[in-house]
Amino acid sequence: MADEDRTPWQGWRRKGEDAGLPAAKGAGSRRSFGATWWGRAWLEALEQRARLDPGRLSRGRSYARRGSVLELTVSPGEVEAVVQGSRVTPYQVTVRIRAFTADEWDAVLDVVSAQIGRVAALLDGELPPEVVEDVQAAGLDLLPGAGEVLTNCSCPDFAVPCKHSAAVCYLVADALDDDPFALLLLRGRRKDELLTALRSRRTGNTTAPAAPRTPAPAGIPAIAAFARHLANPPNAGDGGDGDRRVVGVVPVPAPPRPLGAPGVPAAVKVLDPPRSSGVDVRDLVALATDAARRAWELASGDVNQALTFEQDLARRAAASLGTPELADLAHHAGISARQLTTWATAWRQAGPGGLAVTVDDPHDVDPEALAEALEALPHATTEANRVTAGKIQLRLGRDNLWYRFDKSFNDWSLTHPPAPSPQDLL
Repeated sequence: MADEDRTPWQGWRRKGEDAGLPAAKGAGSRRSFGATWWGRAWLEALEQRARLDPGRLSRGRSYARRGSVLELTVSPGEVEAVVQGSRVTPYQVTVRIRAFTADEWDAVLDVVSAQIGRVAALLDGELPPEVVEDVQAAGLDLLPGAGEVLTNCSCPDFAVPCKHSAAVCYLVADALDDDPFALLLLRGRRKDELLTALRSRRTGNTTAPAAPRTPAPAGIPAIAAFARHLANPPNAGDGGDGDRRVVGVVPVPAPPRPLGAPGVPAAVKVLDPPRSSGVDVRDLVALATDAARRAWELASGDVNQALTFEQDLARRAAASLGTPELADLAHHAGISARQLTTWATAWRQAGPGGLAVTVDDPHDVDPEALAEALEALPHATTEANRVTAGKIQLRLGRDNLWYRFDKSFNDWSLTHPPAPSPQDLL
């Protein structure tokens, strides 16, 4: 194998010197593995998906913490390492991962190249975590699954994996911490090959000829177009056949429509922020993704108003109803998950108007405005803008629309879209 096909992560000893990684503190060291998203994703796949013996993995983890892996080199489809065992002569370990075929890589590159933001990040030397989803869209999986991690060791232990091989598997996480492109190398494609293929696709240098592009019409300064319009008003025609063409006026091109779907943020560092910052990289990814969707909605004309803090919080929570993300969002916002669930439900039912009538305190209205609601709900009681009968409550919003709330576990939740008449909600 050529030297340029090999990426060395030489370990923990290099000619008897520290190679720059944390030194082991003995057999009792609790050094963790996976300091980045990619390192943690590898460990999760190794421990939960690859179906390796958990007992052997545990022993290998102890070996890795002890500093027994002397050298580690990642090559296309495999990892080669030297591990010091109980004998004087170190053992030779090989860990193989199934490499994608050429056709499989073409399918992956077709999906990735369609994401402009993803390509920009890759060409800038970053490997966004969303590439995992791109590979899945091509029907593959970047992280190893069951039966895809094969190990071999020169030690006399016939167990698979032996503790030496398991130690190497854990140290792969450190290789991914240093350079996440090592995972692509394990799947058979070097970084420079990947970037060359992506550039080729983006510039149209593929085997199929690119469709010819119609050149954009030459523009003129806006003031010149306006002057022509004044010189040739719209009612100026040829004077004979009723044709009312505007002479000499360059038509104003329609603004381009946004893409059919929101884009994906291109540049989010895989390396976690310092713990002292209190910022989690997952929160940054979530905020960037939400901002991209919000910008796309604004550009598409789906929304046209600025949101208050409460409105934006309810909007984000509405997309997280029924998931653990809602509790995390409530914690960061400093309110209870129960309260945020109520806000999210109101937003999902009726948007800003539903949230307003949920959050606002009771406000006085003309008693005659409640007559229709009292007629629809016999034996109801009233308080300000609210008409209550048992576990049903109708609220008249400041927008003069009626909102229905139902009581559950002592909480009132908006359960219907608004209506101009109370009868429409019963």
